Amino acid sequence: MHTFTGLMTASLGLINDMSPYLVFGFLAAGLLKVFLREDLVARHLGRHDFKAIIKASLLGIPLPVCSCGVIPMMLGLRKQGASKAALCSFMISTPTTGVDSILATFALLGGFFAGFRVLATFLVAMIVGAAALLVPDVRRDGEKEGTEADGCCCAEKPPEEKACCAAHKASVGAKLRQALQYGFYDLLKDSGRSIVLGIFIGGVITYFVPASLVEHYLGKPWLSMLIMLVIGIPMYVCSTGSIPVVAALMMKGLNPGAAFVFLITGPATNAVSFAVMAREFGIKSMLIFMVSLALAALAMGALFNVAWGFWGTPGTLFMLPHHMAGMPVWVNYISSGVMAGCIIFSWKKFRS
Repeated sequence: MHTFTGLMTASLGLINDMSPYLVFGFLAAGLLKVFLREDLVARHLGRHDFKAIIKASLLGIPLPVCSCGVIPMMLGLRKQGASKAALCSFMISTPTTGVDSILATFALLGGFFAGFRVLATFLVAMIVGAAALLVPDVRRDGEKEGTEADGCCCAEKPPEEKACCAAHKASVGAKLRQALQYGFYDLLKDSGRSIVLGIFIGGVITYFVPASLVEHYLGKPWLSMLIMLVIGIPMYVCSTGSIPVVAALMMKGLNPGAAFVFLITGPATNAVSFAVMAREFGIKSMLIFMVSLALAALAMGALFNVAWGFWGTPGTLFMLPHHMAGMPVWVNYISSGVMAGCIIFSWKKFRS
């Protein structure tokens, strides 16, 4: 009984710290989905050049899409004319961050970690996209070349292609309802399980795993970064759900660079995404994607270890860090209740 109580206390501590930021993050995610036109995204990713890579890397950062959810999005953008290099960058920056994940990182790991995560994700996406330029973008039958002038919402389009026009002509109230449904139902239907699992694993690590064990096996920078790289690349990990796991491991002695490598490679890739990329872009492009991602992630992890030594916050950085000290406790509890209710509701509706 004492063990169960301790485990629940550790897990609830993680939930309370993350929930205010998750509520705001999922709301912002819904607003982005409703008010950011998908054809606007597609039209800027059409060229197989460095300019499109920059745009794809920036556009993907705020979008709250996981590494599996980004696959159909990538396929749709490809059909709309997006280039291979741009999509390689997009497939890194989109699932690795997102407004909900950035705010959750801030909640548990602090502002320095969250800021560096955004910057490093952008740089890794740029490196992977630039590596993709080494292979010509040969399009399959039925795919079109994208241009910056393309768009779906125009008067000349046939009726069946005007759905996006109708969606964006909806009233502000209707759009807000769509945003709430997407943020607190559709997104949670896909990512809620990963968030709950991540919080539970974080609680298990916090309560059961001795610090000496993590320090012995994962305390050495390069060895631990390689281990987290091997674990993260083939594994499906939600960018938000992975944060409490990493926070718990860092409390036990995992060096920050290794945690950072996992937060980049885990959400960015999985076995399914590699299979789809091999089919769509070719095995050579998929291998270039994998190798460039691995090297870039290790480089960012090493850079983060150096930066952490100069600017990182020593001591107790997690579990109600200093920047959250002024937040009323009731806000945490209400936010936790909202998140729990929305997750349960989304699961119940999904099963029915």
